[in-house]
Amino acid sequence: MLQNPRQQGFFHDKNRAFWILQGGGWVAYLLLRALSGLANSMGVAFILPAVIVTATGFSLTLLMAAAYRRIIVMKPVYVWTLSLLILAGASALFSVLEVWAHATFYQPGWKPQGIEFLGAILLDFSVLGAWSGLYYGINYYLLLAEQSERMVNVARQANSAQLEMLRYQLNPHFLFNTLNSISTLVLLKQTERANAMLSRLASFLRYSLVGEREGLATVAQEAEALKLYLDIERTRFEARLRTRFDIAPDVMEARLPSLLLQPIVENAIKYAVTPSEDGADILIDARRMDDRLVITVADTGPGLQGAPSAGGDPVPGGTQVGMANIRERLVQAYGDDHRFELAENSPKGLIVLIDIPYQTENIVTATGGESRGSERPGAPMPMPQTLAAQ
Repeated sequence: MLQNPRQQGFFHDKNRAFWILQGGGWVAYLLLRALSGLANSMGVAFILPAVIVTATGFSLTLLMAAAYRRIIVMKPVYVWTLSLLILAGASALFSVLEVWAHATFYQPGWKPQGIEFLGAILLDFSVLGAWSGLYYGINYYLLLAEQSERMVNVARQANSAQLEMLRYQLNPHFLFNTLNSISTLVLLKQTERANAMLSRLASFLRYSLVGEREGLATVAQEAEALKLYLDIERTRFEARLRTRFDIAPDVMEARLPSLLLQPIVENAIKYAVTPSEDGADILIDARRMDDRLVITVADTGPGLQGAPSAGGDPVPGGTQVGMANIRERLVQAYGDDHRFELAENSPKGLIVLIDIPYQTENIVTATGGESRGSERPGAPMPMPQTLAAQ
């Protein structure tokens, strides 16, 4: 039998399953023939040829199984042709031995003629044909299950690789600007600030690379990573970059894809802080609403006219890589059970909203995986309309 050690259930051990079905099937065949003979008043003497016939069928099907095991992987035309030849030969041999057992031990001198001999052949052909059908049916089912599992594993690995790629996608401009700032501080002999900035950069990169295998982080971990990132950027922008975190205590352990918020904050810095001499305010808000985790990142920049599109469509003055990255990660993690929107802030600026299921352990990706300890998802919550006071 074909081997697939990961197959669960009755066929987990295929060798054991084969012998159980083989032995059980032929024992049932023996009982059926013996009871049929007794019911037709053929006497106890009929049992001995029935035992011989059953042993013959048991042995023949073992030989057939050995042959089928080799031809099942061939092209269909060869499988059908060779199987029919094997079945015809085995049926003829089975019939000869059955007639011999009947004529020797039950009805000495009996010789089947005409329809009697044809009936014996057809009966044995039907029995072995049914056995062959079960053999191929079970093995093709197991082959299909094995191939399906292999495809699921391949898809899971591809999705995992895609998630990892999305997770590690950092804007090279951020790294360039940070390293350039460190270089400038070194040239100005401000070694303490340069060391501090380098230490924060190392901590931030370590977080981005060492996170959980599933690519998940708690809200608390994500907030700490954002603070590291903002401390690095604050070295460049100083008082022009004003930030505030408003995170409810009951969402600190909620899970979300790691580094999900960093591209949003990076866009806020790029489009709200950088162009303005006075800089801008950035608010990161996270709270639980029913069974949803609602996160908003708001700024006091130019608003939608200078922001990248949430759907990945180009917007004048903006880039679409970061927002497309976020949307793709949300689709990978939650399927349609999420909300990702951009809206105008009041009196000015941009609000980015992320609405996902509130979950405190592993999440289920839309392409497969387990979920443990997740909360029941509820309805999405409305978009906040204003940026809280800084």
